[in-house]
Amino acid sequence: MYREISGFKPSFLIGIEAVRQAHGSRLATLVGRRLTGCAVVRFIEDGGWFADCPVVLDFAGLQVEVCHAKLDELSIGWDTIDTAAPIAGWEWFELTPQWSHGDERLEPFVGQELREVALLEWRPAEHDLAAGTVAVELTFAEGCFRIVNGLDENRIEIGAAQPEYIRHRLGR
Repeated sequence: MYREISGFKPSFLIGIEAVRQAHGSRLATLVGRRLTGCAVVRFIEDGGWFADCPVVLDFAGLQVEVCHAKLDELSIGWDTIDTAAPIAGWEWFELTPQWSHGDERLEPFVGQELREVALLEWRPAEHDLAAGTVAVELTFAEGCFRIVNGLDENRIEIGAAQPEYIRHRLGR
């Protein structure tokens, strides 16, 4: 499914330690940069978000690509996706996906400087299917958002994280 997205070559990891080791220090370097844009894939026919595709965040020319899959996989990419290129080869799918620059949930954060980045690990009191999944949280002066595993797709959450998350702050 992902081969139709120009430049996207996901490297899915499982678990907090694998994600932190592979991307923690680089994510921490985003602190102090401004979020200058974002892109998600939407369907031409109805404008619906295709949450299986990566969420692309632009920090003043440094692009971060976050994508969850299956019940516990997370891929974080850096400057690989060309969001100007058409998404081709989806003939098997009933709707037509295309990149949409901007997203109503993330627009309030565009232009703000990133204050903190953290990885969040879902650890509920009772075991559930999402236990151990990893989310990426970005905190700005006027709020925060997370890109979380929506059980085989991305989900964007705004505001304070649920108490079942264990927070792993990165950097400073």
